[in-house]
Amino acid sequence: MSTELDRREVLQAAAAVGVAGAAEAAGGVKVARQAVAPAFFVSHGSPMVALDTDAYPRALRRFGEAVGAVRALVVVSAHWETRGGLLVTSSAAPPVIYDFGGFPEALYRLTYPCPGEPALAREVVSLLAAAGFPAAADAERGLDHGTWVPLRLALPAAKLPVVQVSLPRGASADEVARMGEALRPLRASGVLLMGSGSITHNLRQVVFGDKNAPAVPWAQAFDTWVAERLASQDFTGLREWTSAPNARLAHPTTEHLLPLYFVLGAALPEDRVTPVYEGFHHGTLSMRSFALRA
Repeated sequence: MSTELDRREVLQAAAAVGVAGAAEAAGGVKVARQAVAPAFFVSHGSPMVALDTDAYPRALRRFGEAVGAVRALVVVSAHWETRGGLLVTSSAAPPVIYDFGGFPEALYRLTYPCPGEPALAREVVSLLAAAGFPAAADAERGLDHGTWVPLRLALPAAKLPVVQVSLPRGASADEVARMGEALRPLRASGVLLMGSGSITHNLRQVVFGDKNAPAVPWAQAFDTWVAERLASQDFTGLREWTSAPNARLAHPTTEHLLPLYFVLGAALPEDRVTPVYEGFHHGTLSMRSFALRA
């Protein structure tokens, strides 16, 4: 898709919601434009990060404080996969899902009482369907920990509406990137698009007893491969992840990597990669997180 088409797509979306940025009104008077919302990839790590106060939650909080004029969020998480079509949360008050077991009781007392936005959910369904993705609203589904845990750290006030979209089970990187492309126009109306997963994710290799264990070489190598391509904004090259060192060791299954491509698919030509956090937990979990800002 050309740069000019991408710009036109965003401006058309902005005009549709009354925020026609960079345009001039009658008489040559500049019309104020709502800033384009960022896209954000977060490596969400263990649910226990919700109770932490170290560098990672502080980094997410700094991101949240500087996020700008965002009016809502649309999230794709590794922890909601569906077959036969996509589902979109449409509850006005989505509950949190404690989709984990064996953790301290304090974790199950945490909440994230953000609103939903049924109208936005309908728009998401429409945009996905127009791009060829069968999609439907789901008024019962809540927010899994891949969504509410990082949002609780980044945006603890829980004031912004959140809509979650399922991940198509067994999808390719290209397919998930097309989801991001389909929803990219929402950024022009102040909707932050977020992918929540992990740059590396192999639970059989996690050093569970030591959160601060040094990064093991295979995980470091894969993370470095990703970091180099992010730094050069080689988003096409990132789709060839199976050519990266230790690819199948870093991701025996793909669900934690695929949200990365949702974010990359939502990129605009003028976006720049802004690091949010870099580091490892438990020796093998890269917590690398970043934003795309126009």
